[in-house]
Amino acid sequence: MLERMKEFLKQNDMCVLATCSDNKPHTSLMSYITDPEGTIVYMVTHRSTRKWHNIISNPQVSLLVDTRPYGPASERGKIKALTVQGICRFLEDKKTKHSLVEEIVKQHPHLSTLAYHPDAEVVAVTVESFLLLDGVSEAHFEMIP
Repeated sequence: MLERMKEFLKQNDMCVLATCSDNKPHTSLMSYITDPEGTIVYMVTHRSTRKWHNIISNPQVSLLVDTRPYGPASERGKIKALTVQGICRFLEDKKTKHSLVEEIVKQHPHLSTLAYHPDAEVVAVTVESFLLLDGVSEAHFEMIP
């Protein structure tokens, strides 16, 4: 099941990022890429955003990846939703950061202005656990070893 969850994460590229600071939650729609193993999620944001400041004060984040856009309303009972819990960090190594920015823009060309802005940072979420909801009644939870 863990491999199925990793594949689900790798096959998609949009998520809702949930951050929290001072007990105030905040969500952001984000484009992402993953590492080849599906255990690290990379996104880009500006240092001036609320999510950036939230992550600095609380690096615990949650991501929601789902299949809503892929079916009609009558099929909602078959939606798959993957909740990813993880720890966020910012990349310090300029070479790694540049390489990831290039890969993010390659997969998400609409992010080029954001990604190449001097205020942009790459956020890396190291996955700690997955919760896959398969329809409305089947749930699977896996920790990353």
